[in-house]
Amino acid sequence: MSATKASQQPHRVLVVDDDTDIVELLEYNLTKEGYDVRTANDGRKALEVAKTYFPELVLLDIMMPQMDGIEAGRQMRDIPEMRQAFILYLTARSEEYSEVAAFEIGADDYITKPIKPRALMSRINALFRREAQKADPGDRVEIAGLTINRKNYSVNLPDGRSVILPKKEFELIFFLAQHPNKVFSREELLQKIWGADIYVLERTVDVHIRKLREKLGETYIRTLKGVGYMFTDEE
Repeated sequence: MSATKASQQPHRVLVVDDDTDIVELLEYNLTKEGYDVRTANDGRKALEVAKTYFPELVLLDIMMPQMDGIEAGRQMRDIPEMRQAFILYLTARSEEYSEVAAFEIGADDYITKPIKPRALMSRINALFRREAQKADPGDRVEIAGLTINRKNYSVNLPDGRSVILPKKEFELIFFLAQHPNKVFSREELLQKIWGADIYVLERTVDVHIRKLREKLGETYIRTLKGVGYMFTDEE
């Protein structure tokens, strides 16, 4: 399914890599699929483009001049209009610590080079299809003093504060809160939140749970050692 068929306006994609051959290859294939594409060759330039273009998807290398991809991704997540954007890392770095660092800043996928264009286009199309198939964005959950609102990816806390969460953190707390007092393993949460066609480390779930606890407090998500996580509705 092409980007133009999936919606009236083509999805905006930013491609960032210091290898011009890779940039041209990705730009060609994405444009062919119907996406609106901008490019950059380093992290600083990518941020400049992102602040006015507001891409819905960023394909981001890690090792680049001026600013590496991890820092660029972190700063992109601080742009309000990009908190829900997809960030996919395309990199030659295969070390676990690089992958964990990528998911720490809210990456949606981590793909090691060499790039297979057809497989990559399939994964990108699947991301947007899943997004389009989600429940109505006005859905919300009220539980244990929290109001979790899908309209703006916010969580209102009992003390009146409102916290805006990155996409995957929000999806994780929203899903758990929809099933209070039910335990989910890391593998189940990876399947539900990241999808079966995306391979990420189980440790990624732990990273996102830790970030949610830092922002929302320690009481809402309980760890059952050796089993998984659950949302508790005990106020």
